[in-house]
Amino acid sequence: MSSEALEVWIDQDLCTGDGICVQYAPEVFELDIDGLAYVKGEDDELRQKPGETVLVPLTILQDVVDSVKDCPGECIHVRRAADGVEVYGPDAD
Repeated sequence: MSSEALEVWIDQDLCTGDGICVQYAPEVFELDIDGLAYVKGEDDELRQKPGETVLVPLTILQDVVDSVKDCPGECIHVRRAADGVEVYGPDAD
């Protein structure tokens, strides 16, 4: 795993609302009243604009990666903050 800054976002158009991501990493993911998952910042405010990201705390990176792998909607994207290249998620190489 890398020590460089990574950011995560959720494509709500593909979210199935299963909440698996919230089970893995409640520090970063939360289900909203609409039944969809969103990322949230350190201030616990949901980021609800399409494509809005938050930084992934390195202490829970594995939990976030596991949520990407187990997400039935394949809607969670983790990319390098420096260049925007997706490293985990449906668009990762």
